[in-house]
Amino acid sequence: MTAFASPTQAHVPLPPLHPIVAWIPVSMSDSDASGDRRSGEGESSEGGSSLGERDAAAFAEAGSAGLVPQSAGLYQLLVESVRDYAIFALDPTGVIVSWNAGAERIKGYAAREVIGRHFSIFYTPEDLANDKPGDELARAAAEGRAEDEGWRVRKDGTEFWASVIVTALRDATGRLVGFAKVTRDLTERRRVEDQLRGSEERLRILIQSVKDYGIFMLDPDGRVASWNEGARRIKGYEADEILGQHFSVFYPEPARASGFPDYELEVARAVGRFEDEGWRVRKDGTQFWANVVITALFGDDGSLIGFAKVTRDLTERRLAQQREIEDARRLAESDASNRAKTGFLAAMSHELRTPLNAIAGYAQLMQDGVAGPITEQQDEYLARIRGSQQHLLGIVNDLLNYSRIEAGEVAYELSALPLHDVVERVMSMVRPQADRKRLRLDAGAAEPPVIALADRLKTEQIVLNLVSNAVKFTPEGGAVTVTCVLRGRVAAIDVRDTGPGIPEDKQEMIFDPFVQLGRSLTSAHEGAGLGLAISRDLARAMNGDVTVQSTPGSGATFTLSLPVA
Repeated sequence: MTAFASPTQAHVPLPPLHPIVAWIPVSMSDSDASGDRRSGEGESSEGGSSLGERDAAAFAEAGSAGLVPQSAGLYQLLVESVRDYAIFALDPTGVIVSWNAGAERIKGYAAREVIGRHFSIFYTPEDLANDKPGDELARAAAEGRAEDEGWRVRKDGTEFWASVIVTALRDATGRLVGFAKVTRDLTERRRVEDQLRGSEERLRILIQSVKDYGIFMLDPDGRVASWNEGARRIKGYEADEILGQHFSVFYPEPARASGFPDYELEVARAVGRFEDEGWRVRKDGTQFWANVVITALFGDDGSLIGFAKVTRDLTERRLAQQREIEDARRLAESDASNRAKTGFLAAMSHELRTPLNAIAGYAQLMQDGVAGPITEQQDEYLARIRGSQQHLLGIVNDLLNYSRIEAGEVAYELSALPLHDVVERVMSMVRPQADRKRLRLDAGAAEPPVIALADRLKTEQIVLNLVSNAVKFTPEGGAVTVTCVLRGRVAAIDVRDTGPGIPEDKQEMIFDPFVQLGRSLTSAHEGAGLGLAISRDLARAMNGDVTVQSTPGSGATFTLSLPVA
């Protein structure tokens, strides 16, 4: 009997060691392989139960030198106390001859259940079919040691991932007396690593499948180390064409000549990240506008391991921005031109009004006989002069009004306005013109009264223009009807005529300035083509509108719409 003397307790007798145990070199595996296939316990973190390689070597050396008997108690106590490792001995044929607490915890067998059985009971059916247990013993016998990682089977049938070391035990003469087997349960670590590998694989698949972004890796020197589908789509290279090439192939020649690609890597290395937008080159030589982000990747020791590069093709956005800039430039030029035109029209109108007023004044004086008696024919000539003067003055006034509207110089005084009052006033103004053409001029009754929120003078100007146009374009013997109508929250005036009508494709065109349908050098319908443009602008400034409905040959209906007061 051997005993181990504790400084705090009496000698405790220990059971005798199996003869083979005297030769067991206690060697632990600290392998990092880990994971989970079905179910199992995680490895313990109790550092106090671990034995190092130096301890194992010391015990082996002691056994070889015949020193084990005097330390056998210590050795047995040490092996029995280990719970993180299954440590047991096999005879030369693989039969289990010793069993520690760690083996019972990991494999589930009590010593009485397993001693005397062949150690192959811990192997999966696949490993048994391949005689893996026999192969391990043969390698250990030939080489002194055999290491392995793989699935092993517990008593309850569950499997765990094991790190295994089998060491051949020989006596002083070199005769094989058995094997020492150390097993560690690394199921939990294997499970974590499997999860990590799964996450990495999912991330790899995700990156590989992204098509809108070119995502790839560069080595520390800038050579392409990986390639995704987005990079292939954007840049045109297949993976086998680009891997190993320097990423500067994506840059225009001026950028390469200036060393810009290397500058990007230098900045990324120094500050961790570089971002840029600029032209890049595809495989076929065409260029695209790219947004580029380069991120430096460093290892745990701080050394540079490469770069991650993300590229996005923003060519369409760039072209759209350029179009917007060009449109803005053209709009600014157009606005400047319009302002110049408006200023010119205003100045011209003012300059023309003075001589026109003088023409009218002198013609009136001559008709009144101030310069002496005139003949009937001379009076007729003077009347024509005054008529032409009035016509030209009307055009000048239209130009002046239009220029003021375009310049935003027109003020509006909105108030409750009975539209029938406006109609009556306008009808009295145009009736002489209608009578000369023998037109029927009707104003329908407004029951109940239609009240609009509008500027009186601007409304009269609009209605006068609409009714005057109707009279002007309606042939002799026709009719013009003006009606006030309430349509929900809209107060409207409809002006209907029996004129030639307006083709549908021209109905919006007539509201453009300086447009008059059918105008020619011999047209009887003179004018500058500003009346409808001015009328619509005035109406819209009062939150209303002027619209038209017409069928060629059946006349036209112009409608002034205004908000109800």
